[in-house]
Amino acid sequence: MNQELATVIKLYTTGTHQELSNYLIGKSKDTIIGMLVDLLTMYINDKNSSTIREFITVVFAGYEHKEGKIGYNGFRQEISQPGKTIKCEAKPKNFSTDELEKFKNGIRKNPPSKLNGGGNFTDYTSARLKKDKMENLNMLVSGFIDGKLIYILEFPFNHKPFIDHLKEQLKKFESKLKKGEKTKGQFLRSASFDYKHFVSCPDLRVVYLLPKPELERYQPYLVKSFYEFLREKAR
Repeated sequence: MNQELATVIKLYTTGTHQELSNYLIGKSKDTIIGMLVDLLTMYINDKNSSTIREFITVVFAGYEHKEGKIGYNGFRQEISQPGKTIKCEAKPKNFSTDELEKFKNGIRKNPPSKLNGGGNFTDYTSARLKKDKMENLNMLVSGFIDGKLIYILEFPFNHKPFIDHLKEQLKKFESKLKKGEKTKGQFLRSASFDYKHFVSCPDLRVVYLLPKPELERYQPYLVKSFYEFLREKAR
C-alpha cells in the first residue's frame, strides 16, 4: 500500500479530524491524486466487498442506490406510471488478473472463473423466490476486470427461463433434505445463474458495454460464448 495512504488511513481511524486535515493540507495535488487512485483501486478490487461495484452498477442503470445489506439494492420511480416504484437487484462480478497470475505461478490451485454474465443469490429459499417474483423487480448483472467496468445488463427478474432455473436449484436442494425435515430455516447456500438464463429475454437491456475495439482486449477473461454475445451487441 502507498505509505502516504497508509498514514492517512491511520490518522482517520486513530487521530482527530483536525490532525487529518492538517496532514492533507500539507500534501501536493499529485500526492492527493495518487492516494485517491490507490484507494479506489484497492476498494473496487476488494474480494470481500462489492459495495462500490454494486453502487456503480445501480447508478449507471438509472436507479437510486440503497445502502445496507438488507433489502434490494436500488429503486427508481416509473415515469409512465406515477407513484410506481421499480426495485432492482444488482449482481456485480470482478475478474482479477492478479489471481490468474497466481494460478499460472502455482500459488493458486484453480484458475479464477471467467466472466459469464452470471451471479448468485446467497442463502436462498422458495419463500424468498416467491417474494422476489411478487416484487416484479429488475436484475442488473455487471462485469469488471481489475475494477474496469466491462458491461451492465438489465432484465426482468420474472423472465421465465431465469425463474425456472432458480426453481430447479431450490427443488434439488429441498429434495436432498432428510425425509420429513421441514424446509423452514433451511437455505440453499448459493443459487447461481449465467447469461444463458436470460439471453432470450425480449426486455433485455444493455445499460453499458465497452466499445468493440476495447472489448476485444478483454476477451481472454470472458467465457467464449458470452464474449461472442457481447461482441454482437457492442458498437
